Amino acid sequence: MALLLLEALGALLILVFIVWWTMFSGRNKGELKSDAQREAPPEKPGDSP
Repeated sequence: MALLLLEALGALLILVFIVWWTMFSGRNKGELKSDAQREAPPEKPGDSP
């Protein structure tokens, strides 16, 4: 019985890891940029008149 519980726990941990990996693997710091940050180009120091 303990072996079944251990196997179920292992499968759950693998599932959680796969979900975490697919959600955050391609993002910078794990977060999406807001719409305003995506549309406006980044400002460089010295570009203002």
